[in-house]
Amino acid sequence: MSSVVVVKKGGKAVIAADSLTTFGRTKFGKKYQRSSEKIHKFETSYIGIVGDAAHSNVFETIIEKYADDLSFDSRKHIFETYLNLHQILRDKFHLNPNAGEDMAYQSSQIDALIANQYGIFGMFEFREVHEFERFWAIGSGKAYALGAMFAAYDEHDDAEEIAKTGVLASCEFDNACDLPISCHSLKLKEEATENGTLSANNEPPKSRKKARTVGTQSASGANC
Repeated sequence: MSSVVVVKKGGKAVIAADSLTTFGRTKFGKKYQRSSEKIHKFETSYIGIVGDAAHSNVFETIIEKYADDLSFDSRKHIFETYLNLHQILRDKFHLNPNAGEDMAYQSSQIDALIANQYGIFGMFEFREVHEFERFWAIGSGKAYALGAMFAAYDEHDDAEEIAKTGVLASCEFDNACDLPISCHSLKLKEEATENGTLSANNEPPKSRKKARTVGTQSASGANC
C-alpha cells in the first residue's frame, strides 16, 4: 500500500506521497525502480493513487488516451469523470468490479486524492467524491498521517510542511511506506463574492498569516 496526503492552507493546495511499492512481503523501493512516483499530473491537477500496483499503469494510459473524458475542477466534475471511467476500466482494462454481494454498487477499485487550484478532493472506490477543507490521507499509512497532520495543522503555517509531516509519520510507523517523499504544491484560485474577493483560504488577505516558504510556487504547480 502507500500513504498519500493533501493539505489546504495559506493559499496553497499540496499533495504528497511516499515512494514504496510492495509485492506481498517484498519491498520494491526507490533504489530499485526507475519511477516510484505515485502522483500523476493531468493539466493543472495532481492525482495520487493507492492500491494495486497496476493502477499506476492504468491511470497513465487513461490520461494519455482518454483526456477528453477527464475533468477534476470540482466535486461534481470529479464524480462525473469517475462515473465515465468506471465503464472504461471495465471494458478496456478488465477491471474486476466485484466487492461483495452486500454492497449497493460495483467497485471501481481505486482510491485517489486530488490537489489543484480549486481545492483538495478525494475519490473513492464506490465513486463517492469529497472535497476537503483542511487535510486528508489515504492508504495503509492513513491513520498515522491523519494524526500527525492533526497535531501539526494549527502549529504550522506552511501546507507543504504539514503534508510532509503526515507522510513522514506513515513512513516511520507503517511497514508499507518508505522515503523519499514526493510533494507538489499549487496556488489556490481566489474566490470572488458579492462582498469582494476572498483569499484562497477564505480569509481577507490582510488577516492572513504569512506562510513560510518551502520550495518554489507557481500557478501551474511546483515540486515542494
